[in-house]
Amino acid sequence: MRAWAVALCALAVPAVVVAGCGSSSKSSSTTTSASGSATTTGSSASSGKPITIGAVIDQSSTMKPFDSPALAAGQLEVAKINAAGGVDGHKLQFVVENDQLQPAATRSDALSVVGKGADVLWVTCDVDFATPATTVGITHGLLTIAPCIGTDQQGPKRFGSLGKLAFSYGNVAQDEGAAFAQLAIKNGWKTADVVTDKSIVFEVNDCQAFTKRFTELGGKVVAQDSFTQGDHTVGSVASKVNGQKAAAVALCTYPTPAGDLPAFVSDLRSLGNNTPIVGPWSLDGAFWLPKDPKISNNIWYVTYASVYGDDPDPAVRALEAQLTQSGNPPATGGFVTGAAAVDGIAAAIKAAGGSTNGAKLASVMEGFHNLPTVSGLVSFSPALHSVYGRSYRIMHIVDGKAKFVGQIKATSPANIG
Repeated sequence: MRAWAVALCALAVPAVVVAGCGSSSKSSSTTTSASGSATTTGSSASSGKPITIGAVIDQSSTMKPFDSPALAAGQLEVAKINAAGGVDGHKLQFVVENDQLQPAATRSDALSVVGKGADVLWVTCDVDFATPATTVGITHGLLTIAPCIGTDQQGPKRFGSLGKLAFSYGNVAQDEGAAFAQLAIKNGWKTADVVTDKSIVFEVNDCQAFTKRFTELGGKVVAQDSFTQGDHTVGSVASKVNGQKAAAVALCTYPTPAGDLPAFVSDLRSLGNNTPIVGPWSLDGAFWLPKDPKISNNIWYVTYASVYGDDPDPAVRALEAQLTQSGNPPATGGFVTGAAAVDGIAAAIKAAGGSTNGAKLASVMEGFHNLPTVSGLVSFSPALHSVYGRSYRIMHIVDGKAKFVGQIKATSPANIG
């Protein structure tokens, strides 16, 4: 997601406690809710003291467009929980550090919030950028949460046994790819050309999951094409796709300054090919669409929530309105993951009898199955510490405008090995 964030950066509106996009300034630690701290080991929250979420995120570089909306939504959810009495009588609070994605700063900032008594660590929405902070969190025995990492690596797969303490409230690619494969079959598209951007593992895994589930459901993949962001081959890929005559194009990529996503769509449509394009959350947002509405047409994607005022859930619409009123209008539906992460942290603490011990919280969280959150139902497993089981919003872009047209849930995450 790192390059995608660059494209969003110019469009992002400053979020709560967020520095200007591209700024080299490092914000000082800030808090929301009541002041105070809890013990680093977090065996239990002392009576009357708040439970501290130490957020080590990017507030001024390429992950800001993901980290900022998630943090802002998380802060609003904290305020709502606190207004209702907190968690077992304890208020929640954030302590925030801007790591600017510098590995050394990320590590030192994580150590700083741990030293300030963080009970839970909150990290950036890219697993590579998050690794220095995640490592600090799990080695200090803290539950370590990313709001929107979308791979299965924020957990034991990357971090081994200590990774049992690490989770993400982003949708895992195995689930998301399965969901839009089911959408293709539901829409009657029995053949597909799968186009994969190989620049990040999230997109590769998404298209692998699509292929697996699509073929399991009787679909036929007529071709597998690929490119890498910025390699100047996207035009030739569009020409190949035009000649392959599939019922749908499964496209796994994301917007970047290189412009490969809008270029692919423009090139394909300019050839007179209006084959439906179907893809994951990374196709969300109006900011990347070609301006010609005839080109920005017949695009389908699944996402967390609609940011076009037509989401079916009143709670999601209310959260979107609050963010907009606070000067943080979300660009994609991923904003709900920040609120969902807070919901999950609160549920785990309550289920653990008020304990903030990382191992106890992780054990509870790993057992979440259809946990209600503002983002929908959330599930984890010992193998998947990123979310599966949510109900995805189906969005359809017609003549340059996206609209909500339904929901879909993956029957199970696709097994891609």
